[in-house]
Amino acid sequence: MVEIIQKYLHDPVVGRLVTLFLGIAVIWIIIQLLRRRLANRIKDNSTRYKTKKVLSFIGFVITVVLIFIVYSNKLSGFTIALGVAGAGIAFALQELIASVAGWLSIILGRLYKPGDRVQLGGIKGDVMDIGVLRTTIMETGQWVDGDLYNGRIVLVANSFVFKEPVFNYSGEFPFLWDEIKIPIQYGSDYEKAKEIILTAGQVIAGDLTARSKEKWTSLQVKYRLEDSQTEPLVSLIANDNWVEFTLRYVVSYKRRRVTKTELFTKILKEVEATGGKIKMASATFQLVDLPEIKVSMK
Repeated sequence: MVEIIQKYLHDPVVGRLVTLFLGIAVIWIIIQLLRRRLANRIKDNSTRYKTKKVLSFIGFVITVVLIFIVYSNKLSGFTIALGVAGAGIAFALQELIASVAGWLSIILGRLYKPGDRVQLGGIKGDVMDIGVLRTTIMETGQWVDGDLYNGRIVLVANSFVFKEPVFNYSGEFPFLWDEIKIPIQYGSDYEKAKEIILTAGQVIAGDLTARSKEKWTSLQVKYRLEDSQTEPLVSLIANDNWVEFTLRYVVSYKRRRVTKTELFTKILKEVEATGGKIKMASATFQLVDLPEIKVSMK
């Protein structure tokens, strides 16, 4: 038994495998220890996440270098073997390869990063993690109104970046244009109504005007874009039922629901304070009975 073990230990193939196994084990033990110690010392979530990702990437690079060093004199045969098996592997693992390629596209192309709000593969939410094969998303919407979390964690294959559009709500321009519609009865003071709605937009959402304008200007330098108004804007149309005022404004992608609540609250209070000069309109339905019929018998 001892002779058999010694024979295998002196075998170059077994020696390389043992060296490779021990080397990989030592590398990843050190990486895991560094990740735990740094995780305890770094308080910022974003910095801690990026540090762990960098350490994992370093571990993979060192592992690949170790493999090349151990099998440096066997690389020619290894390359031939890969060439023979490459076609079959590519066909059997095409989705896996597409996901890895998608990961490279995400990282190198900066399509999105952890913390961004995206819509990917029909799923909308905030990116929690970008793995080699899948992107982890905390989903928003669905059975929950607005842009609030619903608690469902979704794993989306990275290959989706080649199949469907990637919507990034917080990329180089982390703002959205949003609008609310206010129905006002005919006969109201339209100028006063416009003033109230515009003032509400300037007070609630006007603080983002300068910041969003600066971001939009930087986009114009980088891309071919027309100039766009980032200040709150009020427009109106008259339909069969009421005069409809529309307030258009720029809002942070994470504050759409909160901003709408604040705008409606302020506008309703100001309209009620006019003492009837401005009245909110609503759809009303009136059921008409048959007229009363009187019959006189002579």
